[in-house]
Amino acid sequence: MAFFNVQIVKKYINGKFIKYKSRMVTNGMKTISLLNLKGGVAKSFTSLNMAYELWRRGNRVLLWDNDKQGNLSKAFGRYEAEQTAPTARILSGDWQNPVELIQATDYEGIDIITANLSLFGAAWNLVREGETDMTERYRRFLKAGINNQTGDSICESYDYCIIDNPPDIGINVVNALVVTDEVIVPVKIDENALEGLDIVAEQIEDAKTLNPSLTLKGVLITIYQNTDGEAAGLEWLRQEWDSAESKHYRQYKVLGRIRYSAKVAENSFVKKPIYEYSPCCGAAQDYKHFVTSYTGIGR
Repeated sequence: MAFFNVQIVKKYINGKFIKYKSRMVTNGMKTISLLNLKGGVAKSFTSLNMAYELWRRGNRVLLWDNDKQGNLSKAFGRYEAEQTAPTARILSGDWQNPVELIQATDYEGIDIITANLSLFGAAWNLVREGETDMTERYRRFLKAGINNQTGDSICESYDYCIIDNPPDIGINVVNALVVTDEVIVPVKIDENALEGLDIVAEQIEDAKTLNPSLTLKGVLITIYQNTDGEAAGLEWLRQEWDSAESKHYRQYKVLGRIRYSAKVAENSFVKKPIYEYSPCCGAAQDYKHFVTSYTGIGR
């Protein structure tokens, strides 16, 4: 667990000064993995907006695109299709200084490790070669000294690391779980999504053999429309959490609910956090409230 000193400072954002709480990390970085074996549940969009909301609260955030599709990299305008992506190089061990693989974004305090299709080849080669340390590649990167020094590591340079994972459990996802503190499962409520939660939970339990401190923090309901079916699914999750007789008792805590908004589809063309594009829309307000609830720090 990280501990922080908090002070009120001002940052110039979108033409005006905004007060926010600046936290200076004193004991490590919290790593959060966004994971669901089902696609189309807004994992990348949640990673982007969670990072933005953490940043608005004064945190330094490292985003890690762990999906060969590179959607998170594209969202920040850092996607490069023709080069071997930094995430692929970390997985293959082809790097010297960790700083070389981290890119700044347009937001000072949010950095990113990008991905593209080269990650598929790196993962396949690693499994084929059967190296004994194949599950330790991401941990080695995060613990490495900056500029080959023995002092500060990547873990000591950020308050949060958010890993955007693909909808599978490949060797790159196993590496991510090895360095993860908490897993958040974005869920779009439909007839198939709820069944997949048990599979995700089983995979997390398996990964605890490599990372005993790994925790399933809970589920974040995304793209929520208040239909009878979705309302029933949300109520079922809450009841399963509270019922001592359920096999899911205290397993899938509902961390928040992100409402559907047409502004999200529009925002995909401008590539901004949803709060900057449409601060009054339901999704923007919900991500703001979710991060406030998650961290206990408002803005």
